[in-house]
Amino acid sequence: MGATPLVGLPQRSFLRKLPLTRQERGIAMAIGRERRLIRAGRAARRGRLATGALAWALAVAAAFAAPVAAQSPLWPEVSALLSERCVACHSGEFAPLGLSLDSHEGVMAGSENGPVVRPDDVAASPILRRLRGEAQPRMPLDGPPFLEPEQIALIEGWITAGAPRDGAAEPAPEPPEDDGIVTFADVDAILRQRCIVCHSDNGRMAAPPEGLRLTTLALVLRGGDRVVVIPGNPDASELWRRVVGHATPRMPFDGPPWLTEPQIETIGQWIAEGAIDDAGRPAPIPVGAELRLRGSVTGPSEIDGAGFVVTGATRVEDRLSVGMEAEMRGVVDAAGGVVATRLRAR
Repeated sequence: MGATPLVGLPQRSFLRKLPLTRQERGIAMAIGRERRLIRAGRAARRGRLATGALAWALAVAAAFAAPVAAQSPLWPEVSALLSERCVACHSGEFAPLGLSLDSHEGVMAGSENGPVVRPDDVAASPILRRLRGEAQPRMPLDGPPFLEPEQIALIEGWITAGAPRDGAAEPAPEPPEDDGIVTFADVDAILRQRCIVCHSDNGRMAAPPEGLRLTTLALVLRGGDRVVVIPGNPDASELWRRVVGHATPRMPFDGPPWLTEPQIETIGQWIAEGAIDDAGRPAPIPVGAELRLRGSVTGPSEIDGAGFVVTGATRVEDRLSVGMEAEMRGVVDAAGGVVATRLRAR
């Protein structure tokens, strides 16, 4: 009997039904076992490959999902923010409480009350408490608007990182080119340093004295109970009269020290040249606005050098002579002059 070919052998359950010799049956069964082992090996390899692929995928996902350590804010970022909102007041000789925020050294030196930055107790840092309104007055004094939450978070992050200096030397600011023209920006720097501590909605007073707010050009020109700036006429402008000492109480209220001579000259020049804004445009004359002059009579129809016009409609209550103390109430005319409505001795 010829041997039956073993290629394409049927399943083992059918082997006994085939006309095979004992030797052929043994060979067929050995071949079956070998095939099963091969299939099992392939399945194991597929399992190992799947497990490895899954582990790799999980590792990649974990790498992408892991939080990236945020870089701590750097001093240049904090410095830029302070320069924008704080340095106008907190710099120079008259910085409030001696706190200068125009350099890393100034910030770390703190104020007369002690450190304002506390990396050891970040939440208790006075600078953060003032910016958040947890301590009064809230800063910046000319707010609202105050700093945005993300801006405060920037400073907080810098303090949390230890308030680093970053080792980079701060370039000395280049002095602005002096073109001889005084704009509100020049005056604003003075007002922020010495005046808005009282004359703002966020100042140390319950309300700005005489309703006068000095935080923006529009508010300065609007005045308070009365107009304080008459473009082109500093002698009759109460703002200049108060800082120079012609009117009382002299300002700033916490003086002396008073404003320096250059600062007083800057304010006087700004008013004399038309109260120019930062775009070079003179302010409109507040025709019809009311004002009041109190001081010494220095000539006919003149108080502390500020001239005015007396008309038939002026209510003159006393005969005045040079050297007497007097009060004049009046209104601004179209040329920026003053027409007296009432005149009396004090």
